[in-house]
Amino acid sequence: MPSTRSATAAPPATYTTIPISGLDVISRSTQNLSACLSRCRPWPEFLATTSALDFPHSISAAYLRFRRNATYFSINYAIIVTACAAISLIGSPIALIIIGFVFFLWLILHFFREDPLLIWGHQVSDWAVILGLVLITVAALWITGPLNSLSIGIGAGLLISVVHGVLRNPEGLFLDENEAASDGLIISNTAAPNSRTGGTSFNPPL
Repeated sequence: MPSTRSATAAPPATYTTIPISGLDVISRSTQNLSACLSRCRPWPEFLATTSALDFPHSISAAYLRFRRNATYFSINYAIIVTACAAISLIGSPIALIIIGFVFFLWLILHFFREDPLLIWGHQVSDWAVILGLVLITVAALWITGPLNSLSIGIGAGLLISVVHGVLRNPEGLFLDENEAASDGLIISNTAAPNSRTGGTSFNPPL
């Protein structure tokens, strides 16, 4: 009888992310940043009219209203906070340039980076990147010394965002279903396999 060979299970394939050059990382991070900024809502819609502004009838309603507005106008709020921080440093152009550059590094190398960073042929870990950015930030603040003005600017931007988020009635604002579901603003229920729709139903919270 012919000999039979015992079947052995093949080891599972493993995939590793290949680091790319620093310039490619910056280029792809810049594209991600540009795509994020493109989600900014139109400013006329953000400002709206006085008819869209009113006081919530309870604290819970104010929280829910701010949560929905913060999700819908997240990019607008980020731009406002950034603008207020920049205005607070306008009296010190050197500090504005240095802090602006450090902020750009945080965006490119941390918040919008999706790929491992490769420097001089060595892969840099995420913790090393964060530690480096923290040290650069501390050094920039120590050299320029704008911490008080910067704190006031950021605080003013946050205050404007919170006031707008509480007073702006979100009725009539429509979130993308994927964004709303990921933020927990709507609940997705998977339809039954034999359902004709075959999709997902969304029920907004009351």
